[in-house]
Amino acid sequence: MNEPKYRRILLKISGEALAGEKHRGLDFDVIGSVCDVVKRCVASGVQVGIVVGGGNFWRGIKDGGDRMERTRADHMGMLATVINCLAVADCLEQRGVEVRVQTAIEMSRIAEPYIRGRAIRHLEKGRVVIFGCGTGNPFFSTDTGAVLRAAEIDADAILLAKNIDGVYSDDPAKNPDAVRYDEITYDEVLAKHLMVMDTTATSLSMDNHIPIILFALADPENIMRVVMGEKIGTLVKEEK
Repeated sequence: MNEPKYRRILLKISGEALAGEKHRGLDFDVIGSVCDVVKRCVASGVQVGIVVGGGNFWRGIKDGGDRMERTRADHMGMLATVINCLAVADCLEQRGVEVRVQTAIEMSRIAEPYIRGRAIRHLEKGRVVIFGCGTGNPFFSTDTGAVLRAAEIDADAILLAKNIDGVYSDDPAKNPDAVRYDEITYDEVLAKHLMVMDTTATSLSMDNHIPIILFALADPENIMRVVMGEKIGTLVKEEK
């Protein structure tokens, strides 16, 4: 069997992807399929950290809009991520995978507080660590939270599992002539305003030299393919 390309990964899963075709709430068939693959990644020796978005329940700035104070709307979004973290943790535990949920906002009856050293120790012991509440601060997305955690745990790569199969030159749903990139640099993403992640997350990833692989979660097997080094989706990397 081939050796995994990455020793430690940060898997970012959008909340919408966990909702499946329902687009809201949780689709446990989708979550179960993802957890099956994560279990195989752990069995192959890969250390897995996970950040889950909350858009299947609440998106702060989008759902709150001008009807709520932004900070409070973002706090609601952080709580939405915790719901998803607990759902994924439960599915993994049902499959015999050891899991720890850590949250950026302390909620000791539900999860551990995020402590970098403890998170790394869990990873070294083969446990999956699921990070909730994003950065713990309003005005920052869970994509930024994912890059921050990836940098803190010294991840080899960020795997962005979304509802789209790569980075395109334009919105493929609106422009049939949009071109999908196999590889692209951080600078190009920022210069062309491509929606890989928000600009804060992209800049943070670039500053910390962490490659990003964006791919579709429609086939959860893509997670394993990326871990093993197959060319799936789009690789965002530094300029050579």
